Amino acid sequence: MKFAVIGCGFWSNFQISAWYELDGVELVAVCDSDLAKANQFAKRFKVKSVYQTADELFKNEDLDFVDIISGVNSHLDLIRMAASKGIPVICQKPMALDLKTANELVSFCQERRVPFFVHENFRWQKPIRKVKEILDQGVIGEVFKAKISLCTGFPVFENQPYLARMEKLIIADLGIHLLDMSRFLLGEMRNICCNIRTVNKDIKGEDVANILMEAENGTSCFIEMSFASILEKDYFLETLIMIEGAKGSIYLGPDFIVKTTTKKDPLLAKLETKSEHVGVDNYSWADPDYAVAHASIVETNRDILNALQGRGKCETTGEDNLKTLELVYAAYESAKDARVVSII
Repeated sequence: MKFAVIGCGFWSNFQISAWYELDGVELVAVCDSDLAKANQFAKRFKVKSVYQTADELFKNEDLDFVDIISGVNSHLDLIRMAASKGIPVICQKPMALDLKTANELVSFCQERRVPFFVHENFRWQKPIRKVKEILDQGVIGEVFKAKISLCTGFPVFENQPYLARMEKLIIADLGIHLLDMSRFLLGEMRNICCNIRTVNKDIKGEDVANILMEAENGTSCFIEMSFASILEKDYFLETLIMIEGAKGSIYLGPDFIVKTTTKKDPLLAKLETKSEHVGVDNYSWADPDYAVAHASIVETNRDILNALQGRGKCETTGEDNLKTLELVYAAYESAKDARVVSII
């Protein structure tokens, strides 16, 4: 399948490299308003065609899909342009700056029967898939509480300086992943309460957020996230998870260790804990600091490619991602008004 990439920024390096790990695809063109960047990417990845505008790209290329890796401000026009030509679309998160626009984009693609996918990769991290696998086995019984945590002091603003200028920061950039993960593991949510704070005074948006939600099945879910934490050891991009059920618990701890604890006898206090190290695939192109995230990009792309080739249903469609965006913007609404927000 022939595809093009629009946007030659930080994440495009890894997104394109991840596509090159899969059979059945060919990158035929790259596009960026900064032509020097586009030419640099074309040379690195041996791509034959380079464009400065999406209009030129779509006029000259016969594409099976397009991967939009540019900033969120460009998504509306680019998605509509591609869908108008019947070209399946993949775009980075968040798909839009507000829920109304996101709904319009999904409807626009639906009306034209154009496949639309959002590149949501955190749920494809191997440790997260392992937690889901154990959950689905039912060994910890009915789940009643969960905690998802990603707190770091990693200098995210060094390699992604644009983050410092975002008015909506950690929930829109990182929290969107954790909220999607909560849906993947626990199901849909029915209400949300959030507070936010800006610790780093040199940035515009919030760098700390705490979110409490109630799932439709009654499970309580607490999500904490921070770019301002000062830790003895910084496990950057390692998500820590504790899920408690009536018969046991699942803990995803540092270094990708998953521990499942259950009672051997429901009437006795004796516990049994099984521990497993979940290995993360190492790719030569991956940044070691982002290893778990970069490896998951390959699996996300694989899932989308399978759907494009008619070999299954993609997990992260535009329609599905709308439910995650509802949580993102409900969290901001809750933080602004200091109230619990119901999810419709």
